[in-house]
Amino acid sequence: MIYACIAASLFVSILLYFRIADRYNIIDKPNERSSHTQVTIRGGGVVFYLGVLAWFVWSGGAHPLFFAGLTLITLISFLDDVLTLSNRLRISIHLIAVLLLFADVLLFDYSWYLILLALVLVIGTINAYNFMDGINGITASYSFAVLLLLWLVNRDVGFIDDRLLYCTAIANGVFAFFNFRKRAKCFAGDVGSVSMSFVLIFATLSLILATGNLIYIMFFAVYGVDSVLTIIHRLFKRENIFKAHRTHLYQYLANEGGGNRLVIAACYGVLQVGVGVLIMIATDYSFDVQYKVGVCVLALLILAYIGIRRYILGGLLKAG
Repeated sequence: MIYACIAASLFVSILLYFRIADRYNIIDKPNERSSHTQVTIRGGGVVFYLGVLAWFVWSGGAHPLFFAGLTLITLISFLDDVLTLSNRLRISIHLIAVLLLFADVLLFDYSWYLILLALVLVIGTINAYNFMDGINGITASYSFAVLLLLWLVNRDVGFIDDRLLYCTAIANGVFAFFNFRKRAKCFAGDVGSVSMSFVLIFATLSLILATGNLIYIMFFAVYGVDSVLTIIHRLFKRENIFKAHRTHLYQYLANEGGGNRLVIAACYGVLQVGVGVLIMIATDYSFDVQYKVGVCVLALLILAYIGIRRYILGGLLKAG
């Protein structure tokens, strides 16, 4: 009954946000990296924060430092959606938010080099996840995949409050109702993709620290491979990696490849679930086996990325 009330409240909240966005012109206009061609409401992902807020109140204020960090990073991301803030200010707030997250999970009890590694990985993941709003449904689909994997592991490990996963999933479902469609009513915006990544990183980092097993970072493997290889490709071409673009694999599939955007989004999520389940099975074996499984999975994803990209670009060259 409580979850039904939360779902109804979030549904009403996002409808109210649509009115506010319409009035104050909070919209996403197509640009050179866009996969859409029509003006669409931006920032519908604010419902993710509201879902976590419901959990925070319900839990009696559990994990206050994490929630404070989430509030900061959500606020600055929403302002960036509306006003376009300076990179220095945005990155500074991101750093403070991540440090609050680290303090909540007691990461500062570990060696400095582990903290530095975690900082690089977390900031990189947040920025990579922020690109995921490029086509309809991909943020919702991929987030459902990671949430499902975290929930499956949580049944055995018990590393996090299940209610956080449920409330986040409900918020993601409400967003998906308006986004997982050919003509999306809204996009997540920075406020959505950044806040969702922050929640998923908090849960995944909690899992890694509870088990002492870094292999769970593979819960982000599919999009991680896409993002990292795209950056490497752009660096080889001497492009500005901070400039807007549409050269991620899913963007090639949706635009140049002419694929169905919803099918592509669903495939990303399904593939990540498959990778995650394989990783979960591997954790029952020795570190050596886990290492080999992880390397093999990454190698296959990299080969698939290169093969699909070359196939699409090859087709474009022949057509030209």
